[in-house]
Amino acid sequence: MALPPSFLIRTVKTVWTTLWRTMMSQMAPRDKSGSYQRPESIFCDRIPSEHFPAAAQRYHLIVGMGCPWAHRTLIVRVLKGLEKAIPVTVVSPSGDEGCWVFDSPSQSASLGCRTMPQFYAKAHPDYRGRATVPVLWDSQTNTIINNESAQIIEIINSAFNIWANQSELDLYPVDIKAEIDKSNSHIYTSINNGVYSCGFAQTQTAYEKACHQLFTALDNIDTKLATQRYLCGNTLTLADIRLFTTLIRFDVAYYGLFKCNVRRIAEYKHLSSYVRDIYQLPGIANTCDITAIKRDYFGNLFPLNPGGIIPLGPDLDNLLAPHQRDSM
Repeated sequence: MALPPSFLIRTVKTVWTTLWRTMMSQMAPRDKSGSYQRPESIFCDRIPSEHFPAAAQRYHLIVGMGCPWAHRTLIVRVLKGLEKAIPVTVVSPSGDEGCWVFDSPSQSASLGCRTMPQFYAKAHPDYRGRATVPVLWDSQTNTIINNESAQIIEIINSAFNIWANQSELDLYPVDIKAEIDKSNSHIYTSINNGVYSCGFAQTQTAYEKACHQLFTALDNIDTKLATQRYLCGNTLTLADIRLFTTLIRFDVAYYGLFKCNVRRIAEYKHLSSYVRDIYQLPGIANTCDITAIKRDYFGNLFPLNPGGIIPLGPDLDNLLAPHQRDSM
């Protein structure tokens, strides 16, 4: 006799929920309320310093094209014109192994490792944390300098000006540094990490709290951008770069996969034109790999998308439409 449907449904739900919570505990640690808690970065050295003087070609970036945190470093690198001075190595997530894997066999062979956990272990054998990207790596001493994106973009902005094609560009000006820091703090909590707090929430209460906070922040920024071109006035800063890498992924991945579906960025008058403004700056579009973003989120976050089906949309042709913000 066939088993009763209700028994099958309850059994499958129990098994799947147990497995889901087990996987989520490894991928997205939570607190007692079920809210996502992002682990702190461990490597926080700076350039220049006593052990790490500024130098061209010595320091390398290791990035994943789908990762918003790594994307920040690529944008600052291209805006400063440091493509020749700071080489880039690309890794991609493996859904089966649950880690980043080097794309190029030749790079993997030269480094003597195939995955980022192996790379971290080789550079720092005592390290027991997560093997994340981006990584700023010293090829001379085989040392991980820094794996905190917020600090890496500050380093790229100021430490390599002698080799930069756009050395006069300062994305972290002293006179508005306090305002930039204030924006960064708010954006990180409510938006950059806020989308992950929605997607990785493990209780309804935690999800709703994060979602309300996220869209309140987006609403406020949309209002602010009605009267000024960028977050801190009419000057592009690191705060804008940090916000942009979340916004460019929002309608593509966060809206559906992370349940951030109250509104699309395309529905915001000023936020949407702001995204187009930054996307159309020289070199930025080439750092935005939409195919990799969809593949990395939908194809590899198994607990959130077990079938691994990658959506066809949305249509992003409007990114090239006139933004008209340069007249502000």
